[in-house]
Amino acid sequence: MRALARLSAVAAVVFATFAGSSPSDLSRRFGNGGDIIRGVNLGGLFVLEPWIKPSLFKQWEGSSAHVVDEWTYCATLGKNECASRLKQHWSTWVTESDIATLAKLGLNHVRIPIGYWAFTVKDGEPYVQGQIPYLKQVLEWTRKYKLNAVLDLHGVPGSQNGFDNSGKLGEIGWQQTQENIDRSIQALVGLANIAAQYSNVVDAIEVVNEPAIWGLSKQGIIDYYKRSYSAIRDIAPSVTIVIHDAFLSPAEWDDLNVQGWSNVILDTHTYHVFVKDRLTLSRDDHLKATCQDAGNVRNFNTHLWTITGEWSLATTDCARWLNGFGRGARWDGSLPWEMNGPVYQGATCAGQNSISAWDSPTRGFFRQFAEAQMDAYEAGSGWFFWNFKTEEADDWNYIKLAQNGLIPNPPTDRHYSRYSLDNPHWNIKLNSPWCHE
Repeated sequence: MRALARLSAVAAVVFATFAGSSPSDLSRRFGNGGDIIRGVNLGGLFVLEPWIKPSLFKQWEGSSAHVVDEWTYCATLGKNECASRLKQHWSTWVTESDIATLAKLGLNHVRIPIGYWAFTVKDGEPYVQGQIPYLKQVLEWTRKYKLNAVLDLHGVPGSQNGFDNSGKLGEIGWQQTQENIDRSIQALVGLANIAAQYSNVVDAIEVVNEPAIWGLSKQGIIDYYKRSYSAIRDIAPSVTIVIHDAFLSPAEWDDLNVQGWSNVILDTHTYHVFVKDRLTLSRDDHLKATCQDAGNVRNFNTHLWTITGEWSLATTDCARWLNGFGRGARWDGSLPWEMNGPVYQGATCAGQNSISAWDSPTRGFFRQFAEAQMDAYEAGSGWFFWNFKTEEADDWNYIKLAQNGLIPNPPTDRHYSRYSLDNPHWNIKLNSPWCHE
């Protein structure tokens, strides 16, 4: 997710209508969600990100040690100590109480990021294993509370994007060797076997998260998607398959019409904090931009089913280490970027990520922003919020936001919008007060 500057585009997960499928078939595949997915990501569990759980990395703050991601975390600690700390983390970061709370908040899905190293580690790689029993425990809770799950291969060998959330910050080396691709498929086979075991819980597998087109071959990505489809279908024939848009416009994938493919999702993500054109918006303009996103999502959904796979309420990049361990923020100018300073004179990160510091107008805006985005993404086929919880960054913490009335609880309890599903959702009019048709 989120550690480096990201392209800003409509965030969506797009369900491709290959092999003669039609939008009327949509409701068959969303598990307990019916025809609208409303979910959250269980980020930070099996792929470490310093900003999500800073306490895991705090001992290196101000140190000369280069500990910035899961690779360097384990390399610095050594495998025995790394395994000990991660087992403690895996057993406590997502609890049964969390899953019960998500169900009580009216959600129907969770997306579970996991790295390839849960299935394959070779000599010279510092990663540790042992994630699978904890993953299966989460799936048992997911089933108990009548939710569904998407398994997301969030990191692949060599890194598909160079982000810390791929497991290894730095070079984009995924396509440099055939071995990297083969081991990625090996990890997908492992996920497919779990999906087959939990077929009434797992309704989708994402074959790779956020492959960065600026460091990869598009044809190479397509070839991998084709191999992934076959490998998964051989084991879990009914599971939905998710392919990411590689930071290209969904329109770039319109012609990916592979004979025989069905039940496929194209995933893209939208945030308002990683590029200048969104980060510098006023509050009203954040709402208007989301309205524009809604129109795009609705249009995509007429020929490619669309879900927003990641979004948040953040309008600043002030969350500690969001841009990488030890790095500052564009918002206050503590991170070097194209504006060579803060977003505006005097911009500060103080209080930006704490609900307790937000005044009444700020709270009102965030409630509107939440409803605007839900409206927008349900003009398609739904959404996954990032993240279910965080240690510090409240604007990324779904549970805390919902419990404080800043996100609708349940998601359909909207105060500002007049969005409804009276008509088929892919033809719905946009009736939010900030949208005009």
